[in-house]
Amino acid sequence: MLNADVVIIGGGATGAGILRDLCLRGVKAILVERGDLGCGTSSRFHGLLHSGARYAVRDRHAAVECIEENTILRRIAKSCVEPISSIFIRTPEDDPDYEELWVSSCRAAGISAQPLTVEQALEMEPNLSPKIQSAYLCPGAAIDGFRLLWHIFDSAKKLGGQVLTYTNVIGIDTQNGKVEGITVQDKFTHETYKIACNYLINATGPWCARVASLAGIDINIKPSKGTLIAFNHRISTNVIHRLHKPADADIFVPHGTVTILGTTSMDADPDDTSTTQQEVEEMMAIGRATFENLDSYRILRVFAGCRPLYAGDDKNASGRAVSRDFVALEHGPRDGLDNFMSVCGGKFTTHRQMAEKVCNIVCPILGNHEPCTTAKIPLDAEPDPALMEKARQVFPSYGTKLSFNRQGAERFATIVKKIEEDSDQGEIICECENVTRAEIEMVAKESTTHSISDLRRRTRLGMGTCQGTFCTYRAVGTVQEVTDTWTGNTKDLFKEFLEARWKGIRPVMWGNQIKDVELTRGIYEVSLNINHEDDLALALQEQEQEQGKPQPQTKPQAEAPVSAAPASVAPVSAAPAAKTAAAAKAAPVAPAPAATAAATPAAPAAPAAESKAAPAEKKSTPKASTTKIAVKTKRNTSTHASSKEGK
Repeated sequence: MLNADVVIIGGGATGAGILRDLCLRGVKAILVERGDLGCGTSSRFHGLLHSGARYAVRDRHAAVECIEENTILRRIAKSCVEPISSIFIRTPEDDPDYEELWVSSCRAAGISAQPLTVEQALEMEPNLSPKIQSAYLCPGAAIDGFRLLWHIFDSAKKLGGQVLTYTNVIGIDTQNGKVEGITVQDKFTHETYKIACNYLINATGPWCARVASLAGIDINIKPSKGTLIAFNHRISTNVIHRLHKPADADIFVPHGTVTILGTTSMDADPDDTSTTQQEVEEMMAIGRATFENLDSYRILRVFAGCRPLYAGDDKNASGRAVSRDFVALEHGPRDGLDNFMSVCGGKFTTHRQMAEKVCNIVCPILGNHEPCTTAKIPLDAEPDPALMEKARQVFPSYGTKLSFNRQGAERFATIVKKIEEDSDQGEIICECENVTRAEIEMVAKESTTHSISDLRRRTRLGMGTCQGTFCTYRAVGTVQEVTDTWTGNTKDLFKEFLEARWKGIRPVMWGNQIKDVELTRGIYEVSLNINHEDDLALALQEQEQEQGKPQPQTKPQAEAPVSAAPASVAPVSAAPAAKTAAAAKAAPVAPAPAATAAATPAAPAAPAAESKAAPAEKKSTPKASTTKIAVKTKRNTSTHASSKEGK
């Protein structure tokens, strides 16, 4: 049995922030997360570090909190923040009376809103619609959610904090009106064990109500799903807001080489992160008021996340009518269960302040009266000039600062040393994000890494232009060379990651995106034979079921070769209008996507020509085939075998 002073459930920004705050105060704490860190809401947002200007009219208190935290995070998390500005624009469709109210509200909240002429705005952002009526320059920034969470975790770990990922809470242990711990289960080993604690904090965001129900407690959480679109281009230099009441698709946030358009707001199950073609088309229609040439930019993918909105006693509240503020529910006074708290609501921007307020309540109960220092102590050290100069001598192209920002000073120093000692360690595995072999190997060996998707969250592997087309097989080959602790066989590693990428690509299957998808299918189905083994097994199973039944007297058909090209690929359309209802009726995302109707080619899935690889007349059952995957990198060629039964 493990034990701690405090156990935190939830590995998002709020939970991670609480863990670091407690560790800085000398409190022994363990964080439990059912998946990987940042796999929920904290990585499924537009990456905007709010200035508060968006909330100035409706919620001045929230606006003040945002501008305060914006300033703090720029200082303590420099490697996670891109310090750009925000430009609020009013289009002909927006109410001019709201503009006057907004300006005075920003002034009252202490948020700078510098007027710009239309000419100045267009000079700063040439892609803006020339029809804009007015513009204001405000503070603002982009923040990398994945990176911030891992930097917080690394900081807490150095202070004695412990994180258990892929660990599901299956029970809250209580006695005499007090929480005494939790019962958890390891996702991979299925081992069940207990963690004892003196205080339990539920920081699971939109899943707060589910966790609280394990203790028989009811919380009125209203998960609100927001859909976002990622464009394969930096459309603007600064964050662009529409100057009107907060609504759908009215914020463009530049991130590195891409831009994210967000977002929507609809009631949803917190596990529902699905997106639709209709949502994309509606958001694009709204976005054209900001950028008239929006359709000229390729959409990279679509994704969604659920906001953890707390509605209190209002059972009918939903969407944007629910406050974005947070509340710390102490279940002792509220529900008669001591040593238990649920943290509900809030925003990514204010996670540090939320954690401070929570710890200010919990620590005195534990007899700890240390002050909060998270606003003063940076998450990581500044870049060492000597180390950075050394890195530039051995690092490929422009990847030096990118790797430092992703991994932090200490880990980056290890990467540089590895490349110095072995130049092959500088091989680029992901060209879009400039991720080296040294970085992949280091992260792959860590106890918190179990899949290529975990690698992605830590390194940005597969998040660039190709969406994993060219880096996935390199990453899998590298992983197989350096570790044997991951679960699943080689083919599973490929399919899990490509399925996750496919989920975000599917709703935007038009134009050049179809070509890219077919290229991915060609590489992973035809060249690497992914999926064919499953299709063969399915065909054999169907054949066995048919044995004993009268067989029709038909002429045997020749078996389609594995290397056959996908059949019936429809002409590539130039715009969304060419998409048909066939796309909406495509096969479900998981398991491996099957070929869709001819009007919209599926990906990555087995081509129709391969779906009946075994002729119906064949009676004998061959031995289970073995998929041979040759992963060629610059350094060598490694061949990995995985059988149907797995390793």
